[in-house]
Amino acid sequence: MKLAIIGLGRMGANMARRLSRGGITVVAHNRSRDPIDELVRDEDNVVPAYTEAQVLESLDGPRVIWLMLPAGEVTRAAIERLLPQLQSGDVLVDGGNSRYTETMAHAERVEAAGVHFLDCGTSGGVWGLKNGYSLMVGGSDEGFAHIEPAIRVLAPSPDSGWGHVGPAGSGHFVKMIHNGIEYGMMQAMAEGLAVLRKKEAFDLDLAQVTELWREGSVVQSWLLDLTAEALKTEGQTLEAIQPRVADSGEGRWTAIEAIDLGVAAPVMTLALQMRFASQDDEGYGNRVLAMMRNAFGGHAVERREG
Repeated sequence: MKLAIIGLGRMGANMARRLSRGGITVVAHNRSRDPIDELVRDEDNVVPAYTEAQVLESLDGPRVIWLMLPAGEVTRAAIERLLPQLQSGDVLVDGGNSRYTETMAHAERVEAAGVHFLDCGTSGGVWGLKNGYSLMVGGSDEGFAHIEPAIRVLAPSPDSGWGHVGPAGSGHFVKMIHNGIEYGMMQAMAEGLAVLRKKEAFDLDLAQVTELWREGSVVQSWLLDLTAEALKTEGQTLEAIQPRVADSGEGRWTAIEAIDLGVAAPVMTLALQMRFASQDDEGYGNRVLAMMRNAFGGHAVERREG
């Protein structure tokens, strides 16, 4: 099989490597040429394409083009550029974290031109190259058949960790909810470790605690594995880490979807709100609370010097 990957960031480049090592020829394209050159130097079965025109010229029909680009305008613009150059029966895959409603709109337009459109929710991060990726694919049966050989190579095994979950948009929808669950799991683990650390009388070694939880515990997980390794590497005080947690957007979309559907999802929603709180350098809301407390109860207000 031969396919193109457009977008060689952390995920795209490692996916290209795993495909190449699995015997699939990858036409590699990126806005800057350094990641292309690195792949060609390090991997077999990689064909460089420094322009989108070269991408199309390097593929045989039906052509399979896999986008690994930032969600939103970047992905939309790529689809707009490529679609007029594609032929009936070609396959376009969005493997980024697009919002599923945008994916459905893209699919409608692409499919109207006779081109198959698939959305692939992809989980695995920087460990996917070694361990394989969890792949959640939406789109038509016919379109999926074209990419199934690549899916089997990218997944943890040919028969596990992947699935054709439904029509266009469903892959990104399932991945969106996956990320919302991830927010809640991470928040619970972080809060538990914060409580353990606060119990100074026990002088607990959190690297030891998380390590022993990794075997036989009901909370054992890949997230716990990563946390245990980080505590051993960084030290349990984590003094070098800023207490600011970014949100990529999918947690927001999950919370909004739960509200729209009337589904109670307090853990995922609160985990998202806690990320917002970590990003609040101004702390204006807490200043207002301190002022109120002083006004009605006479409680002391801590004031900044100067």
